[in-house]
Amino acid sequence: MSQLATYSVVDQASAEHYTWGATCDGWHLLKHPDLSIIQERVPPGGGEARHVHSRARQFFYVLSGSATLELDGAILSFSSGQGVHVAPGLAHKLVNHSREDLIFLVISAPTTLGDRIDV
Repeated sequence: MSQLATYSVVDQASAEHYTWGATCDGWHLLKHPDLSIIQERVPPGGGEARHVHSRARQFFYVLSGSATLELDGAILSFSSGQGVHVAPGLAHKLVNHSREDLIFLVISAPTTLGDRIDV
């Protein structure tokens, strides 16, 4: 059997979908214990609760729209083509203060599963 047969192309249509918050969406593009890549959509006014990860290192990369990230007390705004690194142990909260959907990738190593504490 060819090694190519064990691989597959993934996109939003084929990825595992979930919802979070009242109106946000996520798609698991890669779901592995040591690396997670998720595409997320946050509508205008949406966002997450402030939280921290003790093990996971994350990188938020905006595909379209603009994001505001509260990171350990600092406020960072970034938009399409820009990203922000969040080290383990730093409290953070991502929100969409714009008038359009925010679409971004969140890359976590290792996965954040079981590694989230709301603060």
